[in-house]
Amino acid sequence: MSRFTGSTWKVSRRLGYSISETGKELKKRPYAPGQHGQRRSKLSDYGQQLHEKQKVRFTYGVSEKQFHKTFLEAQKLPGVHGENFLKLLESRLDNVVYRLGLARTRQQARQLVAHGHILVDNKKVDIPSYRLQPGQKVALKETSRSLKIVAEALEAQFATVDFVTYDKDAQVGTFVRYPERNEILNDVNEQLIVEFYNR
Repeated sequence: MSRFTGSTWKVSRRLGYSISETGKELKKRPYAPGQHGQRRSKLSDYGQQLHEKQKVRFTYGVSEKQFHKTFLEAQKLPGVHGENFLKLLESRLDNVVYRLGLARTRQQARQLVAHGHILVDNKKVDIPSYRLQPGQKVALKETSRSLKIVAEALEAQFATVDFVTYDKDAQVGTFVRYPERNEILNDVNEQLIVEFYNR
């Protein structure tokens, strides 16, 4: 399956949005990359919708096919379609590993999962898109607990969220509940993504 392997900093600058959620990408040069990056052009309605979709897709690091599939699954759930969509993306295993602070980036979290370092309810799961249910436990394999990148990530953890908890003594994290809308991606208008796919 194809994945984007280019510069995420350039993508962030093009979208005017920090896809790492740290804001580092936009500190030095808060304008689009390239020769004409500082020219301002007004986006059409379609352009704005595409812009919002790309913000979320690159934030979670998923392919277009996976992204659209998740969008269709969210449509079948009761409640607000756009909010359900973001909740499903947040419950992905690679994202929860990142939210627990076991990795510095979602790409690093994806690699930890794919390389078989992560246990869910004491069973190895190596599928980054595996969807967690509230109450499930996430931990590192015994042999992976001394990994340098994990220790560095836990030390450098810049923000925590209330819908996951991590017990540093037991080295076990819990996906407590689905997030509330105001806890995630406050700079994203998910309604524009709904309009993009329903146009």
